[in-house]
Amino acid sequence: MAHYRALGRLPRQRHTQLRDEDGHLFREELMGEEGFSSDSSLLYHRGVPSAITDSTVWDLPDQSRTPNHPLKPRHLKLHDLATGTCPVEGRRLVLGNNDVRIGYVVTGTDASPLYRNAIGDECVYVESGSGTVETVFGVVPYRAGDYVLVPRAADHRWVPAEPSRLYAIEASSHIHPPKRYLSRFGQLLEHAPYCERDLHGPTDLEALVERSRDVTDVEVLVKHRTSAGIVGTRLTYATHPFDVVGWDGCLYPYTFNIEDYMPITGKVHQPPPVHQVFEGWNFVICNFLPRKVDYHDLAIPVPYYHSNVDSDEVMFYVGGDYEARKGSGIGIGSISLHPGGHAHGPQPSAIEASLGVEYFEESAVMVDTFAPLELGEGGLAVEDPAYAWTWAGRGPDASDDVGRDDGGPAVFSNS
Repeated sequence: MAHYRALGRLPRQRHTQLRDEDGHLFREELMGEEGFSSDSSLLYHRGVPSAITDSTVWDLPDQSRTPNHPLKPRHLKLHDLATGTCPVEGRRLVLGNNDVRIGYVVTGTDASPLYRNAIGDECVYVESGSGTVETVFGVVPYRAGDYVLVPRAADHRWVPAEPSRLYAIEASSHIHPPKRYLSRFGQLLEHAPYCERDLHGPTDLEALVERSRDVTDVEVLVKHRTSAGIVGTRLTYATHPFDVVGWDGCLYPYTFNIEDYMPITGKVHQPPPVHQVFEGWNFVICNFLPRKVDYHDLAIPVPYYHSNVDSDEVMFYVGGDYEARKGSGIGIGSISLHPGGHAHGPQPSAIEASLGVEYFEESAVMVDTFAPLELGEGGLAVEDPAYAWTWAGRGPDASDDVGRDDGGPAVFSNS
């Protein structure tokens, strides 16, 4: 995110000396993306950020994935998913591919261990709850409706003030605003549905520095990749990573709340890209929010049937009124997966019922991927076996691998 910030103590010019009151030299660290040819920040440490004293295996939660085969749409009931209470170690994998993984956790109020994702950026949607994320850049408060963006390799820990439902989107790349929203110099443009003043960066750096003073042998959980896939390591550092006395640059964690997103509407039904908020490599993140709908005299407010032939579509329903989906099982806390190769949209009765509607009261977070998604063990644990047959109102005559049809009515997707 190319929006400059600075916090704490800095030398007047980069790559020059910065010393404490006793004359000790602070250690400068450059954290940069894409081989230091993209966004970066400079951090000034009391200790040596490379000084490790131990390295052992961190056994990750189950990362296995099951292909969506035979092909069918899926409904996953996340509110039925039992998770651990640690914001990091308690996450269960719901869906994923090599570009992005979606996890879910219902936290307690204990802080997580120090954690670093060395695979890619994380975008964590806060379904409910509040607290802070302590980072090497300072403290980032979070509340319900926030996206919490944490850059790749940034040490941090979650400190919930209350139990929180966290929907973790873990990339194998960087996550940033869509390029079409940005000027050639990186400013969010007038047609973008949000601007820089809606992005909230770290504060309270000094408090973290004081708490880290003289703390030694600090363990950090690191998620990274090998030729065998995603693995974990426990690195022990000689000094605390939160010993940063100052930093500046364009790379840092921040939050963006969906209340500050300005939905784009039109005279007729608008396609999903108008709802986009972020993007990564081979996937996009959108949010569907309360909004006025189409105002053409003959407009049909619900979506047309659509086959997004290059994408798998994941909708996470987080708020609002889903009267049109009664009987399908879809509700708050549901995920629908509509894979590429399958057309989806409204049932005929839903189309007629939507005519004349002027406002949608709904909130959902959507992830569209350009490679097929597979089901994680958490997703398989809470699947509704009847969902695939709800458009037809009937299912197969015999049991299959996900169960038989329950005769529920057809549904439509709000995307």
